[in-house]
Amino acid sequence: MSDPILSLSAVYTDIAQYHILQGVDLVVPRGQVTMLLGRNGVGKTTTLKTIMGQWAAKSGQIQFGGADITQMATSARARAGIGFVPEDMGIFSDLTVAENMALGCISGPLKPERKDWLLSAFPALATFWEAEAGNLSGGQKQMLSIARALAEDRKLYLIDEPTKGLAPAIVSTMAAALRELKAQGASILLVEQNFSVAKALGDSAAVMDDGRVIWTGEMAELATSKDLQERLMGLSMEAH
Repeated sequence: MSDPILSLSAVYTDIAQYHILQGVDLVVPRGQVTMLLGRNGVGKTTTLKTIMGQWAAKSGQIQFGGADITQMATSARARAGIGFVPEDMGIFSDLTVAENMALGCISGPLKPERKDWLLSAFPALATFWEAEAGNLSGGQKQMLSIARALAEDRKLYLIDEPTKGLAPAIVSTMAAALRELKAQGASILLVEQNFSVAKALGDSAAVMDDGRVIWTGEMAELATSKDLQERLMGLSMEAH
C-alpha cells in the first residue's frame, strides 16, 4: 500500500496496571474509510485515543502523513490535521451550539460555505444554533460532536461509534453525512458497531481482538462472509 495517511507499528498502550494494546499494527489508506471492528473491550477506543495522544503509547511507532507523531502532544496532533469524535461526545453543555462549533476551528472562524454544508447535513443544529448545547437531545449532541470535528477540513478523522444508541432516523442522518464526507475524499478511521453502517461506508476493515489487530482486508470481503465474521468476531453481521 503506497502512501498511507496513518500507520501504527507494534503499538503497546497501558492504562494503569492494564495492558490494553498489545502490539497493534494498523494502516489507514489515504482517501478511504477504514472500519475498526471487534467485540466490546478489545481495544478499539484505546487505539483511537492513542493515535490522538490522549493515552501515551508505551512503545511502538505512530506515523501520520509520513511523520513520527508517537511523542507529539494531543494539541499538536490536532493542529497537524487529525480530527477526533470521541464516544462520549465531549460537548460543552453551557456553551451554545455556535460556540461549540467555534472550538472546532483551529485556523480561524468557521467558513460560511463550510457552515452551510454542515447545517444542511445536520438540520437540527440550525434550529438550535444559538441555544445552549446542554438543551440538545442525545442524538443532537452526537450530531454536534461530529459537526464540530468537521468544522475544518482535516487530513484524518477518527470517529468512535457515532451511531451508538441513536434512533434509526438519526442514524440515517449520520450515515448520510459521513457518506458525503467520504465522497469528498476524506480519510476516516471509524469504530462502528452498526454493521449496516459499516458495510455501507467502509472501504477497508481491521478487526481487533485482545489488544491486537487480527485481520485486515476489504470491507466487502468481511461483509459478505458469515464464516469470516463468526471466526473473527463471534457473530454474524446479518444479526446486528
